Amino acid sequence: MSRGGGKGLSLKDKLDGNELDLSLCDLNEVPVRELAALPKATILDLSCNNLISLPSDFCSLMHLVKLDLSKNQLQQLPLDFGRLVNLQHLDLLNNRLVTLPVSFAQLKNLKWLDLKDNPLDPVLAKVAGDCLDEKQCKQAAVKVLQHMKAIQSEQDRQRQRKLQAEREMEKKREAEQRAKEAQERELRKREKAEEKERRRREYDAQKAAKQEMEKKAKKETVQTRKPASSSRPAQPPRHKHSWSRSVLRVLLFLLLGVLCTLAACKLTELQRQPLCISVNTLYEDVLAALQNHKTLQNMLQQNSQQ
Repeated sequence: MSRGGGKGLSLKDKLDGNELDLSLCDLNEVPVRELAALPKATILDLSCNNLISLPSDFCSLMHLVKLDLSKNQLQQLPLDFGRLVNLQHLDLLNNRLVTLPVSFAQLKNLKWLDLKDNPLDPVLAKVAGDCLDEKQCKQAAVKVLQHMKAIQSEQDRQRQRKLQAEREMEKKREAEQRAKEAQERELRKREKAEEKERRRREYDAQKAAKQEMEKKAKKETVQTRKPASSSRPAQPPRHKHSWSRSVLRVLLFLLLGVLCTLAACKLTELQRQPLCISVNTLYEDVLAALQNHKTLQNMLQQNSQQ
């Protein structure tokens, strides 16, 4: 195994029981594939190397129980570092760590932890405390796990609140969309009703116009069939006609009576009676007046001609 790439000498040559010592090898990367082939190596020492970061597949080495990463240049741990659920002992002394991944809270079997000589966040540094003896390192493991669990819970709550807010926002959008669709349906329904009402009015108007035209045509047909009656002058009211006829009848009866009386007084023996004498005298006076009137008319006519 070379110092740079971790290849060459087989890792089996460094395996001592269940302990694999790769310290002081000038490693700048971890030979994860070779380590995964040695599930018996539950204790791994990678201290005093040049490791800046751990590859993401490092967290697949779930068989590790004790891990020494002290005196490297690690700036951060993989986000899924918590997958190493069997890890009980973790040494991170003298690295460049500021924070730990939230998944660190999943290391439920962790019993020993050393985070000294790292530029830790002040809150995390206070929680971790010193690891000067076995007791302090065990307390550091317990306190850091509790701290990381609290952070994980808070992040979970934040995610839940964010998810709830997103759900409420989605519900609000859906409600707005439903309201908009309902409004559009109502608008289409109203427009449809208005269109139906407009067509109904047009139909009624056409029907009324058609009936009017039929009525007019029928009237013209009747007038064509009875031209005489249509050209006949308007007759006077019936009661006036009856009254005129009655007056005419009375006059005719009077005239007939006068003629009969005159004839009786002229032609019968009654002409010597006083009544007939008066009638005959009146008759002769009327004739004389008519003759005088005719003579006067002739004279006037002659004067006018002269």
